[in-house]
Amino acid sequence: MTDRVLIIGGGPAGLEAANQLNLLGYKPVIVEKDDTLGGHLAKWDRLFPEGESAETVLYKLIKPVEHTPVYLNTIVEKADKEGNNFRVKLSGGKEEIVSAILVCAGFSLFPAEKKEEYGYGIYNGVITSSDLEKWFKTGKGVNINNPSKVGFVHCVGSRDEKICNRQCSKVCCVTAVKQACEIREKFPDSEVFCFYMDLRMFGRKYEDLYLKAQNKYRVRFIRGRVSEVSEDFTGKVVIKAEDTLSSKPLKVSLDLLVLMTGMISNNSIGEISGILSLNRAEDGFIEPSDSITKMYDSGKEGIFLAGAVTGPKTIPETLSEARASALAIHNYLSNKALQ
Repeated sequence: MTDRVLIIGGGPAGLEAANQLNLLGYKPVIVEKDDTLGGHLAKWDRLFPEGESAETVLYKLIKPVEHTPVYLNTIVEKADKEGNNFRVKLSGGKEEIVSAILVCAGFSLFPAEKKEEYGYGIYNGVITSSDLEKWFKTGKGVNINNPSKVGFVHCVGSRDEKICNRQCSKVCCVTAVKQACEIREKFPDSEVFCFYMDLRMFGRKYEDLYLKAQNKYRVRFIRGRVSEVSEDFTGKVVIKAEDTLSSKPLKVSLDLLVLMTGMISNNSIGEISGILSLNRAEDGFIEPSDSITKMYDSGKEGIFLAGAVTGPKTIPETLSEARASALAIHNYLSNKALQ
């Protein structure tokens, strides 16, 4: 039995698992389909709830595994069980013999253009939360020029029967509140509106951030789904919604409308689940063998899971799962060695 472990995905889950496996005496190998490590975290500016730098967090994850072998721009093409090991064929003619596989293939963001009624890709003033975060980080990607009125629409691509995505993406509400506060910091004279179905501020200090948004930054929270988005002759975005708390219709002109796109299963999850014969749930994410006590267990011998491959996760949850998966791999390989 080899001491090498293949990690599919070089985002936060894969990086943290690699670090823990190194500490446990194994030799992890990371396979990443993109040309950089970090996943979505590498594209983010600041993190909720306290505004910590995403770049700093990513550095803390990458630094401990800087000597770990990494295949960038590489995917898994085939994996065959051979005794206690797996023979894994990678793109580019590469091959690895490993004793266990950890799937950390991450997630994708819902493509906002599928919700045509919101006008993404049609109106210049409509962007996504990802677009806005890129602008916070680099000042590039979209043109934001001293907006006087900015709106945020929650649950775009989540909790939506029409597009068969019933699940909550967990992080959209708090991300909207974080970004709303940042807009007010950059443009103190602006008015900011958040249109929500209901606010799911479940995490520690999330409620504090929400209260700060209301009391310090004067963000207006309006309970009601936006029903229509159009553009007037001046180029402003015009939205129609209903304030369900007051039972009154609303029509607001905005300089900028931000769509909070949720987490969905990505193509990599589909491909990997097919190659490794893993079960997928109705929502496209991988189904663990036990969703209460063994989220890391794929149900297939020697194959483990961590992070958003099993559903939407926050970064702290993802890192905790990565550590649990590394320990589960250690226990599995230790028991194998005794047999």
